[in-house]
Amino acid sequence: MVRKLYELVGSDATRPFSPYCWRTRLALAHKGLDVQTIPWRFTEKAAIAPHGSDKVPVLLDGDKTVVDSWVIATYLEDTYPDRPSLFGGDGGRAMARMINGWGDVVIVGGLFPLIVFDIYQNHLPAADQAYFRTTREARLGRTLEETAATRDKGIEVFRKSLDPLRLMLRAQPFIGGAAPNYADYIVFGGFQWARATSPFKLLKEEDAVYAWRERLLDAFGGLARQSPGYEV
Repeated sequence: MVRKLYELVGSDATRPFSPYCWRTRLALAHKGLDVQTIPWRFTEKAAIAPHGSDKVPVLLDGDKTVVDSWVIATYLEDTYPDRPSLFGGDGGRAMARMINGWGDVVIVGGLFPLIVFDIYQNHLPAADQAYFRTTREARLGRTLEETAATRDKGIEVFRKSLDPLRLMLRAQPFIGGAAPNYADYIVFGGFQWARATSPFKLLKEEDAVYAWRERLLDAFGGLARQSPGYEV
């Protein structure tokens, strides 16, 4: 059986950058499940419409279609219980659900204005640029250029928002404890999104979050580090 994953790319088909697709990629690696990746772009909605979605990730597992990174994670956990657990039990799954929301709001939401112009300017084909500008400026309520002009101030706010993660990393190397689990992949997905698309420096080298990110870049044989990105 060939397992397939639609994941977001831009001009470079070898440079996947969706934070949600990276959550899924690492979940599959954690489970030791092989997957064939299928590059997908913002304006290629017709390619995944037959699978009941207009966004990625979309996982095709045999005759089963699963969409949404959280739904995919719970599907993998329940379908492959003999493989390493993504959550470490029901309590871990419940806590990961909270981290999933925190990752969406604080990590993805916090990173978005810091890197959005770099995505537009450097990593999208012309057809996607038009779509991306229209939809993202509507979300931001200002132009991409105006957003980029404020990021030197925004980065300080973002770094401060990481304090809960920073405090936890004083006691353990991963959110999952001694080894990473799906909660780590939720948060790391945002950082991999930024690494793939923007040279803007997010973390200082002495930051415990920087060291945590480095450990996850090296996980699973360097799966994330081997993907094209900026080394910042």
